[in-house]
Amino acid sequence: MTPAPIRSLLESRALLLLGRIALTFMFWLSGLTKLINFQDGVAEMSHFGLEPAWLFNALTIIVQLGGSLLIIFNRAAWLGAGALAVFTVMTIPIAHAFWNMEGEQAFLEMMFVFEHITVIGALILASILGHRTASR
Repeated sequence: MTPAPIRSLLESRALLLLGRIALTFMFWLSGLTKLINFQDGVAEMSHFGLEPAWLFNALTIIVQLGGSLLIIFNRAAWLGAGALAVFTVMTIPIAHAFWNMEGEQAFLEMMFVFEHITVIGALILASILGHRTASR
């Protein structure tokens, strides 16, 4: 049995909103950074061989900010979470190809991949929760 204060907290709309904001933090912060410092974002895309870099930067901004907003405001959260999950999967071979590295760098990049998989799981849960709360 869940204690009443904990149950109240778990049923709080404010905590649900805080959770959505926290879940998407890395995405909307990255998207805002790429938007505000557009040329830095373009340089990052070029660094990873994504050309035309300006287009990849713009698309990344759209996915990161758009997906985050859909989750935060629970408007088609499944779409936002799906877009961010696909984006996250796609970053693995582009930015974290630990299988092509050795030593400490390979280990570090592998840990980033593990974190990405965890975030994808959280995005799946956000989709489910968004669906369930939108149905009420």
